[in-house]
Amino acid sequence: MDLTKIRGIALDVDGVLSPSTIPMGEDGQPCRMLNVKDGYAIQLAVKKGLKVAIISGGRSTAVALRYRSLGVKDVYMGASFKLPIFEQWLSQVGLDASEAVFVGDDIPDLHVMAAAGISVAPADAAWQVKEAADYISPCDGGHGVAREIIEKILSAHGLWMDDEHAFGW
Repeated sequence: MDLTKIRGIALDVDGVLSPSTIPMGEDGQPCRMLNVKDGYAIQLAVKKGLKVAIISGGRSTAVALRYRSLGVKDVYMGASFKLPIFEQWLSQVGLDASEAVFVGDDIPDLHVMAAAGISVAPADAAWQVKEAADYISPCDGGHGVAREIIEKILSAHGLWMDDEHAFGW
């Protein structure tokens, strides 16, 4: 897996940035838990120039606010069919699909995984997704998948913990 050509990463939310099991609020809305170490890696990736997108079938103002607060400008919620959104994002940020990683965990992610230069699945992804993935993280969804792959990408470019700016939010 050659990460030196990677310039962008797109991430699903449920089952990737949050665990597959989601507590429900009194209003019937899911209350997603998000990993702080994933958040640190995402904001660092943005600062280091990696293009980052969130592409989720879910509809959550809180999730969108969280990732925008980390510097992610491209947050797509309510994406029932993700491939056109992924392709639109690539075009907007000037990337070829071969320069992008997509991280997904379930059936709706398969088309995007096939289109991305490198596809990644969490350890607890659906078997079909793991079978299609170029790389399976040892981390379950919501437990550091984004941190692990972003650390690998930035390290491949010599940008992980490379200066004093890497140690702050």
